[in-house]
Amino acid sequence: MIKKSLLIALTLVLAVSCVSPKVYKELEGKYANLKKEHRSLSDANEELLQAKSKLENDMAALQSDYDKTLMQRDKLQSDYNGLKTNYDNLKASYDALEKNSSASIAENSKKNRELLAQLEAKEQALASENARLQALKTQLEDRSNRIAELESVIAAKDKAMTDLKNAISRALTDFEGKGLTVELRNGKVYVSMENKLLFQSGSWAVGSEGRKAVEQLASVLAVNPDIAILIEGHTDNVPYTGNAQLSGNWDLSTKRSTAIVNILRENATINPENLTAAGRGEYAPVATNDTAEGKAKNRRIEVILTPKLDELSKLLNEN
Repeated sequence: MIKKSLLIALTLVLAVSCVSPKVYKELEGKYANLKKEHRSLSDANEELLQAKSKLENDMAALQSDYDKTLMQRDKLQSDYNGLKTNYDNLKASYDALEKNSSASIAENSKKNRELLAQLEAKEQALASENARLQALKTQLEDRSNRIAELESVIAAKDKAMTDLKNAISRALTDFEGKGLTVELRNGKVYVSMENKLLFQSGSWAVGSEGRKAVEQLASVLAVNPDIAILIEGHTDNVPYTGNAQLSGNWDLSTKRSTAIVNILRENATINPENLTAAGRGEYAPVATNDTAEGKAKNRRIEVILTPKLDELSKLLNEN
């Protein structure tokens, strides 16, 4: 047994020394690009949430301004009504005194002119406030309509992702309890498949049972063309000592994610532009590597489904 192990180790050491650094660098570059794209999508999502919050704050400010302007308009209207009443009373007095005294007539005329001047000023102020109030109302309606559009698009995206999660769960129900889970988190659908369902130890060839699961997943993705599909390969922290073609866990995780992409591409309806393969090695565990159960959970493929945000970006960029 010891001699056999030494022979295998010697073979691996000789094989690893022959791995092309170009292949590794290409995979490393692809991973960097995928990581940058993931970060860009996260930033875009954060910007959308911030934009929504800003629009809601702007709408609240406009509503407050609208209410204040309405109060000012009502006060001006009340002042106007009071002055109009005074004017009417003075006009009545003027009519009554017109026959009795030229002095009274002159005094009343003066008061009438003053009141008329005040009324004209109040009417102008009231007209100005009414125009301003109408402008604020228009702005408030525009902001409300835009927020409603954004909320509608976001709600539609959320519903689409919920429907997608449910469709995948139904399609993969035969694999429940076999290391497969489907979750909806942060607006994305995560399909996690433990390696026991997909691969033999140290291999990146997908077994028949795993292939069936991936093909059933592909049948659902084929009818959802507006979904970005990221396939991530993960390992535990045990150093890879298998096939001499690979340099370690990172290579292995990348090979495995690429194997899943190749099966998905067999479905001609899936747009290859929506597919991305990434290897993350042992650097994104979901459980402890101190137990066999934890290591099994960490050895997995994650298919991360993200809605495309073109429509939201278009709304946010509109003037």
